[in-house]
Amino acid sequence: MAIYKTESHLRSLIKGMSWRIVATSDTIFVVLLITCLSGHCSIEDAIKIGSIEFFLKFLIYYIHERLWQRLLINKEVTKKQTLQKTISWRIIATTMTFVISGAILEAFNEIALYIAITELFTKFVLYYLHERLWLKLPLGKIRQFFFGKKK
Repeated sequence: MAIYKTESHLRSLIKGMSWRIVATSDTIFVVLLITCLSGHCSIEDAIKIGSIEFFLKFLIYYIHERLWQRLLINKEVTKKQTLQKTISWRIIATTMTFVISGAILEAFNEIALYIAITELFTKFVLYYLHERLWLKLPLGKIRQFFFGKKK
């Protein structure tokens, strides 16, 4: 099990960026799939929703990450804790997806709901795996990558 140590703001930002790339790609794909299945296929709407989510959720993700950082500092991070963190993020993010999708599609209807529900499942798995992967990356490796080896 990995032990959470103090994570730098830089690491949180890079982790947030890597998550938003994965999550936004998934969002665009899900929106495109759901709108096409409903007969209203729109790559423009998929990109709008993904773009808005990228920026809004990046900020919220960073705050969420820093709060969890304080909760887990100097503790072993179990799979159960990763699951709890995943659930807390999914509640926030899926709600935001529904609101953003409804606003862009100009209807808080079943299409916006299907987008949010589909994303709930796809992102649940993706987020959990992303978290477990980042736990394997030692904290100093990010600083060494960007600023060179410590002396």
